[in-house]
Amino acid sequence: MVWAPESLPDAGRRGGPEADGGPPDHVSIADVAGLTSLEVLRLMRSGPRGLLEAHAEDRLLRYGENAVAPRSPASWLRRLARSLRDPFAMVLLCLGLVSAAIASWGTACVVLVLVVVSCVLRSGGEYRADRSMAALRELVATTATVRRRADETAAPVSREIPVDHLVPGDVIGLGPGDLVPADVRLLRSSGLTVHQAALTGESHPVAKHAVDVPADAETDLFDRPYLCFHGSSVASGSGFAVVVATGTGTRFAGAHRGGMRDRGPSSFDRSVNGISWLLIRFMLLIPPVVLLTNAALRGRGLEALPFAIAVAVGLTPEMLPVIVTTALARGSAVLARSHGVIVKRLPALHDLGAVDVLFTDKTGTLTQDLPVLDCSLGPDGRHDPDVLRWAAVNSLWTLQLADLPNPDALDEAILDAAERLGGTLPASDGVAALPFDPVRRSSCAVVQSPDRTAVHTLVVKGAAEDVLDRCTLVRAGATEVELDAAARGRMRRFAEEKAAEGLRLLAVGLADRPARPGSYGPGDEHDLTFLGFVGLRDTLTPHAEDALAVLAGRGVAVKVLTGDHPGTAARACRDLGLDPGTVVVADQIDGLTDAAVAELAMRSTVVARCTSEHKARIVRALRAAGHTTGFLGDGVNDLPALRAADVGICPSDAVDVTRQTADVVLASKDLTAIDHAIMAGRRSTGNIVTYLRIVLSSNLGNVIAMLGAGLLLPFLPMLPAQVLVQNLCFDAAQLAFAFDRPDPAVLRRPSRLRPRDLTRFIAAFGPLNALADLATFAVLASAVPWSAQVTGQSAFHSGWFVENLLTQGVAILVLRGRRHVPLPLGIAVCFLAIVGVLLPLSPLAPLLGMTTLPFAYYLLVAIVVLLYGVVLRAATAFFERRHADRP
Repeated sequence: MVWAPESLPDAGRRGGPEADGGPPDHVSIADVAGLTSLEVLRLMRSGPRGLLEAHAEDRLLRYGENAVAPRSPASWLRRLARSLRDPFAMVLLCLGLVSAAIASWGTACVVLVLVVVSCVLRSGGEYRADRSMAALRELVATTATVRRRADETAAPVSREIPVDHLVPGDVIGLGPGDLVPADVRLLRSSGLTVHQAALTGESHPVAKHAVDVPADAETDLFDRPYLCFHGSSVASGSGFAVVVATGTGTRFAGAHRGGMRDRGPSSFDRSVNGISWLLIRFMLLIPPVVLLTNAALRGRGLEALPFAIAVAVGLTPEMLPVIVTTALARGSAVLARSHGVIVKRLPALHDLGAVDVLFTDKTGTLTQDLPVLDCSLGPDGRHDPDVLRWAAVNSLWTLQLADLPNPDALDEAILDAAERLGGTLPASDGVAALPFDPVRRSSCAVVQSPDRTAVHTLVVKGAAEDVLDRCTLVRAGATEVELDAAARGRMRRFAEEKAAEGLRLLAVGLADRPARPGSYGPGDEHDLTFLGFVGLRDTLTPHAEDALAVLAGRGVAVKVLTGDHPGTAARACRDLGLDPGTVVVADQIDGLTDAAVAELAMRSTVVARCTSEHKARIVRALRAAGHTTGFLGDGVNDLPALRAADVGICPSDAVDVTRQTADVVLASKDLTAIDHAIMAGRRSTGNIVTYLRIVLSSNLGNVIAMLGAGLLLPFLPMLPAQVLVQNLCFDAAQLAFAFDRPDPAVLRRPSRLRPRDLTRFIAAFGPLNALADLATFAVLASAVPWSAQVTGQSAFHSGWFVENLLTQGVAILVLRGRRHVPLPLGIAVCFLAIVGVLLPLSPLAPLLGMTTLPFAYYLLVAIVVLLYGVVLRAATAFFERRHADRP
């Protein structure tokens, strides 16, 4: 459509600012798809000269900012409230409430402090991630060119305004490299093509142009040439358009909402819930057992309730929320500082460490958008350098004469190959050029030879089937023969075979026309002579092969979900040493159950011709099958899959809404960066698992010993205040676990918090710790004169207090495994030993019901602790050998 300002009425002329009521509410691009340009402008109460500034301000107040999702970060109060929903924090809060109910104020205060510290640490990590994301948003273009008028008599002026301030009815200009800032209806265009990959996944630019008569109602909205959508970008050409829908009314926002389906509990959530319920069962069981045992055997009633609560608190890993948050926050900080990886949601770092299936696309991850020449073939399939030279002529003049915002990667690859080939190109002067058009799928350069001034030669290069359809002759040596249907069919099959091998095959054709002064168009591309093919292949991403090998060695299966041709994806995988196996075409999963989809996806490496729905379904199916999944994507069409995965990953140059949705943002779309993130997640999770193993087995041993002592002794085996102080000392030492270095074996496979594995471990080592306590009873009986008198009870309490802290220090050293002890952990163990030995000798001892012990006890308990360490080391080695092959 040739559109002129004078050809359309201007709604703004009908009155002043008070006359503008604006378009109807909730107008979408689908509502205007069947209307002419004139009808759309009338509906939007606009005109070719643009809106009045006053009208635009009124509409901004009425329709709101042009934003897909709110960008304001959550407040500190909201972050703290969100942190309190953590199951560990809720368990501790319940214990604190019970402690307060029985007036055990010391225990209640300690538990409350631990919960607050954990929530503050987590909120601080999320706040830092939000600030990093805000900095990333500043890198994205935020203005649009809009045509507006100051008043009724003023001439329209084009100026830049923030994208957020666009309103329905605005007339905007589009040029090469611009982002389309809203859903718009084209009014005028010239050679306009746009990238819609962020919405549709289609990798090539799509031709757009204004039309008088709208398309058939059955045509998909994205295929209508006169509609452009928020989230796409201009590849070439220019145009003017009227804004139809902004903000949450755009198709872009609709796709975003479609990707907002609840992803369900992540790997971290499932693990945390399992461990929390394990602890809750123990905590609900222990106090009644302690009370009933003391009541039945020792005649103690409710006076034993504080001791029962103290025992339950002793079993609980109070520092768990703090350790988990500190370990994850520290890992996230190291990732951001060393590798530019931003973890927006701290639990996502655990999920990264647990990932055993990583989904990614091909372009930008396995391959670069940098093709290289593979072959130059004549019609007979043999090498023919002349085909490359004519293809280079097309590329040379297309780059020089066409209105392109950036050089085409295919043209640059062909010119580079022709230069390496040597020789000279056919002599020619450029006359005109028609750039690549996704509709006709070809480009055309019109050239003139110096010795043939009366003739113009059209050099056409493009998709094999499209160029072959326009050819009537084929060059055979020095002659040209008719291209019949049989020959055309053979060449098409040849092109399909090469495509199956992973080549991007372009056909080249020539045609001579009488020289003329007028312009050339697509209608001139007919009756061509077919010269042959040039084949290009994708350039592999540097280090991708090494990264894939490393990920495989770490137990991570990489799955490629792509919209590309199956052969192209398979070729890239083979070139990188990744066995593609049997490539699955996405249509094959449409009739399968989720279980069958998961089984097929695990057997396959590549799923080609994927839509966004296919990607999301495959990810959900594998999650339902018990796998921990990561998904790397950068477009709005990846949103459903990003949210379906346990952890969504995107590069920093992804579209804004994708960066907001993803859990992890990479500095670049690079598998090496993902490997760094996975390793950071495994280190953090490994430290948390080590902490849980040690603290739960030690606590369980202490609880068993306390229950046994309660049956054997005529007094409480440890006072509630002593239990609390012991827990506080151990809790303070446990902070060092956040700075530990996990066993290298932990880093070789996906790591997660597995309640069953923890139960198996503490069931083996908890009773072993209890045996050390029972041995201490024998030592106390022989070295310390204790009885039912207060002094004897104080001696027993002191002796057991010392032994407990010493054995817990040994457990920290031994249960970690055979590896170097970092300085923070060494300091923590020394702290436990010093407190255990000196506290009964300090002035605080009487306040805690403890007394000085004889020197002989320290010698005997040293022997018990040494024997405990030796037995514990042997048991640890046996346990590791027995469970070495378990996932």
